[in-house]
Amino acid sequence: MAHTDDNPDDLFSQAVKDVRPLRPVARAEHPVKKPKPIPKQFLRDEQQALVDSLSDHFIPAHELETGEELLYLRDGHTPDILRKLRKGKWVVQAHIDLHGLISDEARLLVSSFISDCKKRGIRCVRIVHGKGLGSRNREPILKHKLRGWLMQTDEVIAYAEAKKQDGGSGAVIVLLKA
Repeated sequence: MAHTDDNPDDLFSQAVKDVRPLRPVARAEHPVKKPKPIPKQFLRDEQQALVDSLSDHFIPAHELETGEELLYLRDGHTPDILRKLRKGKWVVQAHIDLHGLISDEARLLVSSFISDCKKRGIRCVRIVHGKGLGSRNREPILKHKLRGWLMQTDEVIAYAEAKKQDGGSGAVIVLLKA
């Protein structure tokens, strides 16, 4: 075959005629890091512990309730805390609304909410429980259950019925431990 400068195959062959193959190079193998396992059962257990920690059948040994107004102060704290809470001296940093929830849903939400606030360093919260006007017999079911749930929660120092502009008898202001 005649050598021509126009044939690309000939040009390529001429260009690589003295080439020798490279020796194989060892490749660095980096082990693939496995992701940390998600402790699903632990998370389920933690969630269930939150639910189980609040009972609907808690009867406090002492409480500061006057009529229908929700008031509570944990032992060992000065009455001044409750007075300031009632007057609205604490700034509400977070709130939840329990309207439309059944008791079990509300208990879980309250428990999770308080736990989350504790982790975030939130001290004062508002929980709207409603006045019970939509309940059977028009009674405030969640209001009464919330009272017991909050008294059972170690993070709660005190609570008081919200001021009129913050929900009045349909809400409670809660002071949490630092």
